[in-house]
Amino acid sequence: MDYIVCEKPGEFVLKKKDEPNKQVGEALLKVKKVGICGTDLHAYTGNQAFFTYPRILGHELATQVIEIDDNPQGIGPGDNVVIMPYVSCKQCVACRSGKTNCCTSLKVLGIHTDGGMQERISVPVNLLIPAQNLSDDQMAVVEPLAIGAHAIRRAQVEHGETIVVVGCGPIGIGIMKLAQIAGARVIAIDMNQQRLDYAKEKIGIDYTILGGSDAVQKVSEITKGDMAITVFDATGHKGALESGPDYMAHGGKYVLVGLSKGELTFTHPAIHAKESSILCSRNATLEDFEYVISILEKDEFPIDSFITHNVSYGDMIAHFDNWLDPKNGVIKATVDFQS
Repeated sequence: MDYIVCEKPGEFVLKKKDEPNKQVGEALLKVKKVGICGTDLHAYTGNQAFFTYPRILGHELATQVIEIDDNPQGIGPGDNVVIMPYVSCKQCVACRSGKTNCCTSLKVLGIHTDGGMQERISVPVNLLIPAQNLSDDQMAVVEPLAIGAHAIRRAQVEHGETIVVVGCGPIGIGIMKLAQIAGARVIAIDMNQQRLDYAKEKIGIDYTILGGSDAVQKVSEITKGDMAITVFDATGHKGALESGPDYMAHGGKYVLVGLSKGELTFTHPAIHAKESSILCSRNATLEDFEYVISILEKDEFPIDSFITHNVSYGDMIAHFDNWLDPKNGVIKATVDFQS
């Protein structure tokens, strides 16, 4: 079967290997579509934390069951399933408290272990979530939207509150739309006007601000001086991460969703004066995946405009460099592994 491996930064190779053997407790799956995320882009450019090469990327997966043993969920051959790509130990302090998303020995498909850029994959049955009512496109975006859903749930966003989301990439857009569904008023900030236009025109975001020296003042004007109850960073950019608290109200929350490889510096008097709650949000849990699936089943998320680029796996390598250039208008790129 065919697979694509990232041999080293800047180098993908299309190769062949034998199909995987399904082990006890696993399901053999046909990979239908793979979503490309920021992690994949960072891995390709050599800027991804917790990463080693060579690696088969891909953890935003639309799959169909080929072989599976009897299981409590009643999943059978031919069923469409979403993979929750976080392999947790179920025994550590985080897992025992229900926080499997930050297991002390967490392995994420496509990052710590090989992922789904291959025609077939065998994974533990307990990672599968039934998705019979979703299209391939919808299945391929469940995971990134679940990350946004988890961040919103972690921040306990309430109906009527004003939030700021910094970064109009796929994760940021997911946070915006899901927060909007929850009844929040959303202010989007980005350095790319094209992405801000998308957020306003296709997602229906209330306010958009082009990043710059006057962004804090504009948030203040929109909120009549209150600033945002919750601020989300979805960039992973050091400068953006460090400036996030500037948009936050006194008594507010700052949620770091984007991941930077290095150290961050905050001015302590400034964050102390606001009695800031600084939270990190990592990955997602089953509850978040199931919530996102319910949203997609109701067609409450604009998949058609969200997926801006799609190619077959044979063409992916030739297109990948173009997806790194913001000028090309990529929001979410996907790769078909089955015709």
